[in-house]
Amino acid sequence: MSGKVEFKNVEEYFDAQPKKVQKMLLELKECILKAEPNATELLNYNIPAYALVKDGKREQQIMIAGYKNHVGFYPHPTTMQKFDAELSEYKRAKGSLQFPLDKTLPKQLIIRMVKYRTGLLKDSAH
Repeated sequence: MSGKVEFKNVEEYFDAQPKKVQKMLLELKECILKAEPNATELLNYNIPAYALVKDGKREQQIMIAGYKNHVGFYPHPTTMQKFDAELSEYKRAKGSLQFPLDKTLPKQLIIRMVKYRTGLLKDSAH
């Protein structure tokens, strides 16, 4: 059996993180919920996820995760493309972004990214 922990819920995931990681994850969660108060919190791939639309599938979720030196933010490739010019100081990939633990979270940028993604999903539902 591997040493990987299977979390029962998001709260358990947060509680298992070192304090610095936990604090930043909770700040990320706060930004997501400020941008989309109706987001549904769940675990997906054993990390916190926020469905931006009712019964949102993986591509309709924003995920976050804690690591040793950063937190991961997974807003979707379309959102990453849209905000690319504002993300140059962060390590990033097609659909993910890393926020170092030793820097302040760009909360307003995160909120704008979540609102943008939510808007795309709600527009495509009509």
